[in-house]
Amino acid sequence: MCLSIQNTSPRLQISRKCASCMSTSSGAALALGISDHHKARLNNGNRRLTQWACPQRLLRYVATVTAEAMLTTMLAGSKKYRAVAELGKATDTLDVTGNVVEEKSYDHITKEAFEEKLKQFTGEIMQVPPLYSALKKDGQRMSVLLKQGQEVEAKPARPVTVYSLSLQDFSPPYFTIDVECGGGFYVRSLVDDLAKALSSCAHIKELTRTKQGQFTLEEHSLKEDRWTWTDISQALQPCPKPAGQQKNAKKAKSKYKPTSSESEGDNGDQND
Repeated sequence: MCLSIQNTSPRLQISRKCASCMSTSSGAALALGISDHHKARLNNGNRRLTQWACPQRLLRYVATVTAEAMLTTMLAGSKKYRAVAELGKATDTLDVTGNVVEEKSYDHITKEAFEEKLKQFTGEIMQVPPLYSALKKDGQRMSVLLKQGQEVEAKPARPVTVYSLSLQDFSPPYFTIDVECGGGFYVRSLVDDLAKALSSCAHIKELTRTKQGQFTLEEHSLKEDRWTWTDISQALQPCPKPAGQQKNAKKAKSKYKPTSSESEGDNGDQND
């Protein structure tokens, strides 16, 4: 037995038919509770919505579309990172995984000077993405091309948003910062630019994402002994958004529209 799907508003009409003789055995409607957005997705995937499909395949497809919509909502909003960096050494990847390409003195940098310089990197700023990134050239990630020995030119500077930036620890050559930012932001580039502004160089030793959209590492992460439906459901409850975040994000978005080559596969620094 297979299902014939007919596009009827406000719900999908499903008739049970025999796959061999195509005779209708039941014309009862089945309300799947699919939103207009999901019906549009189904329409986009099929020129004619009326088609023969296995019920299990239909349910898997609906579940996938629903999960995709939920994931998009979960990942919306700002990101927050805690970065531990080392002054005096720069690497080609701007983090600890790369090769050291430059060394400079950092003895002249004071905590007061460091905190004062942070102010220049708050708000809407221009940032050059690192060469080793998810940005693509000719359909391939720049990081992959570099590992293959190909030459890659840096992407032009682009506007990014920093909602907050603070120094958590200063113990030269190491320092720790917290940064809350919008999409397409690279903490590696921030650390590199910050050190250059202080007449030195630096690279990231550790990078941890502590917030993604409505979810925080502290409030929504679960240890293995709490992997239950009840605990997971409670952990998925959203936390309040920062004041003024949406207003700043809309303002930044209206000023800059990335090209497909810039935005494809680019979500800034990843903790992986």
